[in-house]
Amino acid sequence: MTEETPGFEEKPDVPSGAIPEDAEPQAAAPETAGTDSVEESGPAAPAGDVHDVQDLQDVALTAQLDQVRMALSERTADLQRLQAEYQNYRRRVERDRVTVKEIAVASLLTELLPTLDDIGRAREHGELVGGFKSVAESLETVAAKMGLQQFGKEGEPFDPTIHEALMHSYAPDVEETTCVAILQPGYRIGERTIRPARVAVAEPQPGATPAAKADEPEAKAPDEESGGPDEG
Repeated sequence: MTEETPGFEEKPDVPSGAIPEDAEPQAAAPETAGTDSVEESGPAAPAGDVHDVQDLQDVALTAQLDQVRMALSERTADLQRLQAEYQNYRRRVERDRVTVKEIAVASLLTELLPTLDDIGRAREHGELVGGFKSVAESLETVAAKMGLQQFGKEGEPFDPTIHEALMHSYAPDVEETTCVAILQPGYRIGERTIRPARVAVAEPQPGATPAAKADEPEAKAPDEESGGPDEG
């Protein structure tokens, strides 16, 4: 019977080729690691595929650029159209403003026409004297500054667009319908007539020879100019 020595334990026999438990693991061989990384990344893409991808990207960028250019052209056209509409609006507003001003001035001066007629009649009768003359001249000056123009003179041809005939007669010394008397002068503002001239007109006498033609010597007959026909 074998006796056991106290304080010692028997260890199993370790084969000579076994790795001890306390030994550190060795690093993987570099050749193995490199081989695994190449296998994981996959095979390299062919050069032809890379060029095809680049061409597709260029086509996509060109299409996007064309769309941007088209959108820019449309926005530019919209801006130009909007600017033209704004300019037309400004001109229309300015024209309307001038028209409204002319209408307002014409309305005011139309109310003053009877007073101006009274001033004209007083001047014809020699009654425009003293302070009344000064006030009348000031009123006429203000009306002229506002654009009021008086028209209508004796002897001018009758024009139905600016004259209103209140009296009619015949005269042998006129060649056309003529204003022979101005009963009330006409007034205009610029090209706008606010009151036609009220006149008396005269027409040529029916069957009368115009004065200009009566003064002309009668044309001689061809026989008289040549001394008559030759006698043979």
